[in-house]
Amino acid sequence: MKKNSVLATLGAVLLAGAATFYGVNMDPTADPATDDPDTCAVATLPDEAAPVIDDILSGGPYEYPGEDGGHFGNYEGLLPPEKNSYYRSFTVDTPGMRHRGPKRIVVGGGTKTDPEVWYYSEDHYESFCLIPDAED
Repeated sequence: MKKNSVLATLGAVLLAGAATFYGVNMDPTADPATDDPDTCAVATLPDEAAPVIDDILSGGPYEYPGEDGGHFGNYEGLLPPEKNSYYRSFTVDTPGMRHRGPKRIVVGGGTKTDPEVWYYSEDHYESFCLIPDAED
């Protein structure tokens, strides 16, 4: 084996290791809307999310009017930091539960019917994924 081949192989291994460490997807066939673990396309959400998205875009009415559309404080700091009134939360029903359940859509910025950003949490704000296509 030639010295250049060894160096090229070593460089490729180091590049792949660094990409993995920093979370860079080197797959040219990757689809960011479906492959990014921090992104969740509408089609991947529970069926109960679609009417909530429609309600947000139309300005209501909401399933839980005393709760839906209310302030979400982002106290855990899992979403990008914004001013206090930026985020609003909406309930996504969980079939079989007698209460609101843990699923939420959180929107931020924009207007009441045209938010700038959309997030989904299936575990009552313990984790989030960005919904890139909520308004499509």
